[in-house]
Amino acid sequence: QMMKFAWDNYKQYALGKNELRPLTKNGHIGNMFGGLRGATVIDALDTLYIMELEEEFQEAKEWVEKSFDLNVNGEASLFEVNIRYIGGLLATYYLTGEEVFKSKALELGEKLLPAFNTPTGIPRGVINLGRQGTRSLFSPCSGMSWSWGWASAGSSILAEFGTLHLEFLHLSALSGNPVFAEKASNPQPGPLHPPGVMNIRRVLNRVEKPQGLYPNFLSPVTGSWVQHHVSIGGLGDSFYEYLIKSWLMSDKKDSEAKKMYDDALEAIEKHLVKKSAGGLTYIAEWRGGILDHKMGHLACFSGGMIALGAEHAAEARRQRHMELAAEITSTCHESYARSDTKLGPEAFRFDAGSEAMATRLSERYYILRPEVVESYMYLWRLTHDPKYRHWGWEVVKALEKHCRVEAGFSGIRDVYTTTPTHDNMQQSFFLAETLKYLYLLFCEDDVLSLEDWVFNTEAHPLPINHTDFKA
Repeated sequence: QMMKFAWDNYKQYALGKNELRPLTKNGHIGNMFGGLRGATVIDALDTLYIMELEEEFQEAKEWVEKSFDLNVNGEASLFEVNIRYIGGLLATYYLTGEEVFKSKALELGEKLLPAFNTPTGIPRGVINLGRQGTRSLFSPCSGMSWSWGWASAGSSILAEFGTLHLEFLHLSALSGNPVFAEKASNPQPGPLHPPGVMNIRRVLNRVEKPQGLYPNFLSPVTGSWVQHHVSIGGLGDSFYEYLIKSWLMSDKKDSEAKKMYDDALEAIEKHLVKKSAGGLTYIAEWRGGILDHKMGHLACFSGGMIALGAEHAAEARRQRHMELAAEITSTCHESYARSDTKLGPEAFRFDAGSEAMATRLSERYYILRPEVVESYMYLWRLTHDPKYRHWGWEVVKALEKHCRVEAGFSGIRDVYTTTPTHDNMQQSFFLAETLKYLYLLFCEDDVLSLEDWVFNTEAHPLPINHTDFKA
């Protein structure tokens, strides 16, 4: 019912319009879709299908067939276009077999390739979606890429260039063109790659990692870290997620990804995992050796990720990691339970006598984010502890009470007041992720079984072992 209400109001007020200013998953506002329209349509497609909202799915499909125009010029986030548009189109193709979703995904994927034209092969974060070489007075940067203006010293961001592997392997498998997989994994100099272009993992495996940790900013020119800020939340998060999911999607053949994940998690456990005075386990941020004792809402995905990885670990590690996953997820639940609205803030801290609460006005908002219920879904599937469904239902009630408005669902500006003001934005990831994970939390385990599917970081399901991966 919530999905239908959100979709119907989106259809009425915004269908197909240019959604230029929603927040990205990393929390930044900008013109991130390069003139592409209908981000919510594409993001919602597979959710509509999974929930058997057949009339609404047909409306969305018809819009894709008749109105989804890829001939645009404008700056777009490589990361956001990949996870929302390409991820959504690929998932819907695999679920339905409808060729229109496959063809749109492949056409859009080709428009992202110029971002990789750097000395290291590490892509820049922003790409102009116009055709390379078709420049005009109105789009002088067509086909070019550059780094975000706010990114330190022209760097690329770990969570962005590290969150391409799942989708790009599927683009290669569906197109028969190895260029996508090679860009994301293991290219060699040759016709598709000028000499000197190196793959993402090769660069990451070569560069020295402080204390075994991966900083968030890397130069696409030199392949060196730009600064030593480590976060499992925004700017770092989905890099780690895609390591374990790359291994799972390869039917456990991608041993390189598994080793990188295991080594990274070991360093995180050693240096970043802390326990508060009140007994709450959390993952701190790391700034050049100094810990910042906070977690972002975005970091709350990590409980689900660690549980997913633990399910396939050796017994001793499995038990330790399942306990860690449950503890982190419990801490994230506390960030919800300790607010007046029973919704969690954008970030919460463990200092100055405060635990699992936002202590800064700028961190008290909630924008319909999915990460906490994402972990509830994974922990339920892997343990069947009923508390995760109970916690999920608390979120459903809070969303209905505080976020439902006349025209859909809105974020709120302060989770610590029972009469919150709304931000008047219904994020596309609310339909793609938050509602999907809540739905799956209460479904039988064979609905998008974890044995057969992995979810990209926008909750778009991709089939396991569908690509001929070579580790």
